[in-house]
Amino acid sequence: MTEQAPETPSELQRRILAEYKNLSKRLQQIAQFAVDHPNDMALETTAVIADRAGVQPSAIIRFAKAFGYSGFSELQRVYQTRLAETASSYSERLRRLRREEENDTQALTPHGVLRQFCQANRMALDHLADEIDAEGLASAARIMAGAECIHLCGHRRSFPVVTYMAYALSRIQANACLLDGLGGMLAQQTARVRPDDVLFAVSFHPYAEETAETIRHATEQGTPVVVLTDSPLSPVAAHATVCLEVHDAEMHNFRSLTASMCLAQALTVAVGLALDEQPDEHRS
Repeated sequence: MTEQAPETPSELQRRILAEYKNLSKRLQQIAQFAVDHPNDMALETTAVIADRAGVQPSAIIRFAKAFGYSGFSELQRVYQTRLAETASSYSERLRRLRREEENDTQALTPHGVLRQFCQANRMALDHLADEIDAEGLASAARIMAGAECIHLCGHRRSFPVVTYMAYALSRIQANACLLDGLGGMLAQQTARVRPDDVLFAVSFHPYAEETAETIRHATEQGTPVVVLTDSPLSPVAAHATVCLEVHDAEMHNFRSLTASMCLAQALTVAVGLALDEQPDEHRS
């Protein structure tokens, strides 16, 4: 690793992603936490961060020094700069909502729970619109529109997203195939993925091994892979041609799919617009 410490939040993020594989297991845990929870890195104490990341406080100091900082305080100032540049971050607003609901006697009524999810999902959608990688989204749409077949893979919590995509893409007459693994046939379905196709894969923590295996197969075939996931350090992001990062709302230990479905809808429309621009003989 280089000696000079990153001076900006974006530079620090790039360094963490670039050097992640070279870190020890404990430092990888902290890196994962830092990428997923930058606001906690800016606001919380070493002890709190260590507890949430599942490491000893001394490991937080080692993590900071591994990237050229004199200690955690110096690294934390970089994260605080990022927070200052963000008008009202999603995670901080969600934290505030949770604190407010703790003092609300109606919070655990059915309507109170509904209100919480509505508020949290509105925040997630605002965050999605503000933070999505616009260039990555445009690239994903171009790749998918130019493919012979769009293969869709997502298991467990991700399954509704790809199922919707299969339906929506069929409405715009795109050639799409859902790799649902029905009857234990996932391997046989995956074997049909070709280099001229594209794989659209969705996976969130805890990441589905079936999806990771399908991505590995597609990569070996030379097939482009568009991934929708919750962290650039997720195992399904490692081989992505394009990685789209999305953070859905979470309340009462239940994670929503509102932001993911919204992004899936937008991507489908973008693919449709790209297909409309192609000559008829090039369309699937």
